[in-house]
Amino acid sequence: MNDEADAGGPRPAFALALALVQRLWAGGVRDVVLAPGSRSAPLALVLDAADRAGDLRLHVRVDERSAGFLALGLSVGSHAPVAVVTTSGTAVGNLLPAVMEASHSGRRVVVVSADRPARLRGTGANQTTLQAGLYGVFAPCHDLEPGTDDDELDAAVDAALARRGPSQLNVQLDGPLVPQDDDPATWWARPTRLPGIRSAEAGVDEDGGGSSQETVTLPRGPRTVVVAGDDAGPAARLLAEAAGWPLLAEPTSGARIGEHAVRTYRLLLGTALRERVERVVVVGHPTLSRPVTSLISDGSLEVLAVRGPAGTATDPGRVARVLDAVPTVAPSSGEHDASDRAWLEAWRTADRALSQAVDDHVAGEPAGELSPLSVAAAVGRAVTAGATFVVGSSNPVRDLDVMAQPWPPHERRLVVGNRGLAGIDGLVSTAVGVALGREHASRTVAFVGDLTFLHDTNGLLVGQGQRRPLLTIVVLSDDGGAIFSTLEQGDQRFADSFERVFATPHGTDLGALCAAHHVSHERVHDLPRLESALAEQPSGIRVLEVVVSRAGRRSEARRLVDLARRLDLA
Repeated sequence: MNDEADAGGPRPAFALALALVQRLWAGGVRDVVLAPGSRSAPLALVLDAADRAGDLRLHVRVDERSAGFLALGLSVGSHAPVAVVTTSGTAVGNLLPAVMEASHSGRRVVVVSADRPARLRGTGANQTTLQAGLYGVFAPCHDLEPGTDDDELDAAVDAALARRGPSQLNVQLDGPLVPQDDDPATWWARPTRLPGIRSAEAGVDEDGGGSSQETVTLPRGPRTVVVAGDDAGPAARLLAEAAGWPLLAEPTSGARIGEHAVRTYRLLLGTALRERVERVVVVGHPTLSRPVTSLISDGSLEVLAVRGPAGTATDPGRVARVLDAVPTVAPSSGEHDASDRAWLEAWRTADRALSQAVDDHVAGEPAGELSPLSVAAAVGRAVTAGATFVVGSSNPVRDLDVMAQPWPPHERRLVVGNRGLAGIDGLVSTAVGVALGREHASRTVAFVGDLTFLHDTNGLLVGQGQRRPLLTIVVLSDDGGAIFSTLEQGDQRFADSFERVFATPHGTDLGALCAAHHVSHERVHDLPRLESALAEQPSGIRVLEVVVSRAGRRSEARRLVDLARRLDLA
């Protein structure tokens, strides 16, 4: 570091960029996504040199929104903080959707936004805006001036890497933007030791400190269910198994595993079993169904909700006792053993019967036709041991929720989705990032709807020389937004407006779109071919477009509810 910087004077742009990247590396960042621009030039050259040296993996994308979700996916797949670098101006704003998702899901994404010097703010200077702190409540910002000294830089990077959720490092780069030395070998040097930078492997909490959580022990007795929402993790399953309680686990919970997981729980919550529940333990972020939301919002029940990685407990009814950690259960005394076994067996028996009824219903569909539920079942079966599975929002994750059998334990699957805000934004880019971040997986499959796919086709835009994942994307293609047909606006009263303002049929040729991106595409029309295609390992990104009709979505939803009610009356 030069004496001018130590004295508080301006640090040359390239020197500041090098110092910042060195500190990110020292804190455990190994993947960086770059969306190129002029003001970020010194950061780009440092990152390229670090990549060439084998110290970082640099992923270059031309679309900042895609770059943000790629960074999010890399963080999910690698379980490590990931940096995304942009130039100044609107480029920084394009990261907002990914930053919001990272905030609500507790993903460690560090935005490094190159900025013009502060003296140009408010002057109308080209590509200069108020970008420091642009993300507001979603990501704290450290505005790094050219005169930022080493201690301040250490503290800013330390805080960014220690936080559960996104952060912004806004870097004011002044003066010459390129190095004065013409030898690229001098543009990067791996730091041997930088004091004050916390390791990415260190335990962290929402405030950046080490975790210190008191565990609550629950008494036995009340008829209890464990609801495992997105990112609940194995602790939810372990609690259900230790207590002998039913486990109502969403596909992306990380807990839909083992013999306590109830496949058809969403439908069973419409039966008499729901009325017998006395206590609910909520782990993770459940968002998929109104029956679950109603259950966990019921003030007549004892509801306990555990804070997630982002520091928020899912308590939409504001009725829960909020816990900082997953509770334990009191040791068995024999007093409640029989009732606990009977309670669990009631759910298991009903689940077996209803699962069979649903499977028979799906099997009874016209021969040669693919239905959304049969597609979801086939995709779920293809997620074998060691696989990575990225599930899109809207219907795919809900179809999977009904059709996917609970997976066996100890097989190291990773099943994820962007459920923090449950948007369709950036799913292709997220899936690419997850696949690149978890390259040791036996296979990576993404399951999305056609609108979700079209919303992020720039995720397919991977330039020459960039790392490409081995990724199969299954697109449930029904030419529009089928999920709305199952909601209030899908009622016949709104039929005249429905197609235009909700279903939004697009008629896009997905094959031509994939061809433009040099991505393999296959249109699948039958179940045997879908199953065989899913068993194949792609050589890069491959899209399987599975054509289904959305005409029967509303009636099918009613049919599933009727199957559960008939079971209840039997």
